[in-house]
Amino acid sequence: MADATPNRFAFVAVLGAPNVGKSTLINRLVGTKVSIVSPKVQTTRARVLGITINDAAQIVFIDTPGVFEPRRRLDRAMVAAAWTGAADADRICLLVDAAKGIDRDTAAIVKRLAQQGRRADLVLNKIDLVKKPVLLDLANQLNQDGLFDDIFMISAERGDGVDDLMAHLTGAAPEGPWMFPEDQISDMPERLLAAEITREKLYLQLRQELPYSATVETEAWTEMDNGSVRIEQVIYVQRDTQKAIVLGKKGARIKSIGADARLELEDLLDRRVHLFLFVKVRSNWGDDPDRYRDWGLDYNA
Repeated sequence: MADATPNRFAFVAVLGAPNVGKSTLINRLVGTKVSIVSPKVQTTRARVLGITINDAAQIVFIDTPGVFEPRRRLDRAMVAAAWTGAADADRICLLVDAAKGIDRDTAAIVKRLAQQGRRADLVLNKIDLVKKPVLLDLANQLNQDGLFDDIFMISAERGDGVDDLMAHLTGAAPEGPWMFPEDQISDMPERLLAAEITREKLYLQLRQELPYSATVETEAWTEMDNGSVRIEQVIYVQRDTQKAIVLGKKGARIKSIGADARLELEDLLDRRVHLFLFVKVRSNWGDDPDRYRDWGLDYNA
């Protein structure tokens, strides 16, 4: 009998400036949500692994925080996490928002990759928003230094071109044993994923009303006898005015956030969820070393 197709395995880091669609792309590649998405930049705070199997290859995508010029402790920790993810990866995909072109953050990433001698695949996203001559010119500009092995043009939102990218990454994965069980899609604990889902709904509903002065923690996770789960979460904000925004008039806003989060959690967990949200003011939550440890970030970066 012929030998079975050998297993392949690879870590693939997805790098890019803030809000270029990294989480949307990884969710698309994995086939389910493993990283939250919102129009706010820097939604992804910690390194998130999205795990998928294609043919005989297990590909582990590293969804990194957006790379930009840091201005505060949390910024520095997130950018450090992104470059650590790139350093640990077998391959790097640089994702660029084709509609924005080469902004300062993207140019800085390309420069640092070149300085490190790291090669990458260039992935131009949101191609449905840009005409083809503009896309070709953008690809040529970015590839002036010959940094990229291959160039892909995709729409992570619509799925255009994503199968070609996946086929390329599968073929490039080196032979080796799988490092995760077949049914595992992420390394994120359920308690943290639940908190991230609620944070996503918070950002989606409040948009510009609430800056990055909010975070969500799962304080209690109780398995019920009937197979459902009771989840208690605290939304931490930095000021009383922000607390009022999250609560909304007569508590309407937090009820709406909770309803959206509960529906998605029930879909992800495939069971009934009883979600209880509370809002507390903690002015210094962004300087709490324990929180950085929970996110897998370096407090001293």
